[in-house]
Amino acid sequence: MVDRMTLILDAFHGSTMRLTLEEIVRSTSLPRSTAHRILDQLVKAAWLRHSPAGYALGRRSLRLGADAQSFFDLRAAAAPVLHDLLLKTGMVVHLAVLDDADVRYLDKVGGSFAAKVPSRVGGGAPAHSTALGKAMLAWLPAEEVDALVGGSMGRLTQRTISDPRILYQEMHRIRVRNGIAFERGEHTPGICCAAAAVRGPDGPLAAVSLVGGAECPLEAVAPLVAAAARTISLELVSQVESERADPAGAPAETWSADTLARLAAIGQDGDWI
Repeated sequence: MVDRMTLILDAFHGSTMRLTLEEIVRSTSLPRSTAHRILDQLVKAAWLRHSPAGYALGRRSLRLGADAQSFFDLRAAAAPVLHDLLLKTGMVVHLAVLDDADVRYLDKVGGSFAAKVPSRVGGGAPAHSTALGKAMLAWLPAEEVDALVGGSMGRLTQRTISDPRILYQEMHRIRVRNGIAFERGEHTPGICCAAAAVRGPDGPLAAVSLVGGAECPLEAVAPLVAAAARTISLELVSQVESERADPAGAPAETWSADTLARLAAIGQDGDWI
């Protein structure tokens, strides 16, 4: 069974890749019924996600041994955009993804002010308290938002949103603003952010933010953040289309032995596969 799970997981060459059931069957040579059954169980266990656009790596996959390769394409696509934002604004620039109820920072670039911003590459922060997190949560179904942050909305400052009803109102405002999220002292006093989600076919893939001090003109830089997120989204879509057109050119990555051992341990009681 682990061999068949590995065949399926190895079919995904990055966090942005989406595959249909038929594409997975062709890639793995598994019987359609077998592939469908295993896919259902992998989705239930959060190793994969499923949407009308197809299957993609889930949060559990992205936290384990596939991290480096899964985020490589995202960071590569974002790098020149983040650098351009830094040159245009002089502000601290973040790239982050959702990791359950937190945001996980993949990149941080900035000048002298960066030392005053309590974030680090590889670190995290509660999603509901950051512009990055709110920008991504705004594009998720309500039941998924409840599952992610509904029971973990603690206060970090007096400004932190801790009421789910207020968070839903905020997410509505973000959608009305075409995806721009603001945060003023909700995570750290004296720090303000504007962020926008990098969106894929079935939801947010990541988010980009600009960070400054309390007097930062967030509304003025918001269009730059939105344009940056769109640019990264288009680049990732282009990469996925290229991989679909030339699957032989995709990197031949496989899952590490440690990752497979941890994956297999999840189902040792025989209740999910």
